[in-house]
Amino acid sequence: MFRKKAASLTDKKNVIRWRSHEPTRLETFSDAVFAFAVTLIIVSLEVPKTFDELFETMKGFMAFGACFAILFLIWNSQNIFFRRFGLTDAWTTALNGFLLFLVLTYTYPLKFLATVVFSSNNYVSHGQSFAMINDDQVPTLMYVYDTGYILIYFLFYLMYRHARRYAEKLELTPYELFETQTQMYINMVNVVIGLLGIIVTLVLPVGFKGISGYTYMLIPFAYFIFFTMRTKKSKKRFGVSV
Repeated sequence: MFRKKAASLTDKKNVIRWRSHEPTRLETFSDAVFAFAVTLIIVSLEVPKTFDELFETMKGFMAFGACFAILFLIWNSQNIFFRRFGLTDAWTTALNGFLLFLVLTYTYPLKFLATVVFSSNNYVSHGQSFAMINDDQVPTLMYVYDTGYILIYFLFYLMYRHARRYAEKLELTPYELFETQTQMYINMVNVVIGLLGIIVTLVLPVGFKGISGYTYMLIPFAYFIFFTMRTKKSKKRFGVSV
């Protein structure tokens, strides 16, 4: 009832309508998978027994926060897609299943990468400090992360592309079709950034390949340029911005 009421409040010409007002079994299963993924990145399941253990545990909160934010963004993107289109056909189910598989597969690599970044590549065991990763292992980690990033956003691209094919059946308005295409393009922008990350990793010398991670700092600039262009086009066509 609440979702139907919320959807009716935004039932305007130039607003993306919600076509799915109640969670389907596919969405319920997806939420369970994301909840399980969040459980896997939890800081610690054991209560610290000493202050030193507490301090070491608290170091993990930044890494946990980063992982949680990324998982939340992926979940929110998936949630918005299903709210807008409500598709549960075989192809959508297959794409969503692959997306959930990637989320679970990359949960630990994501946690490891975040931990490396926020712990300065050090961990303490029995009072001794050790390096979490060596220079010659960094390229493999970056390739793993870049590949996951590319696949996830390529799946979102395919999902929105599939929704566009159903434009007539879903009765998409010109504005909704424009927004659907916008989401297709921005997901491909993310795919290109991921590919750029792989290229930068390949060309950098050993010992500096970790710098390729800064490639993802291009995201806010790419988004600003892309949505500035789409906003101008949207205002010209519909009189409002996307």
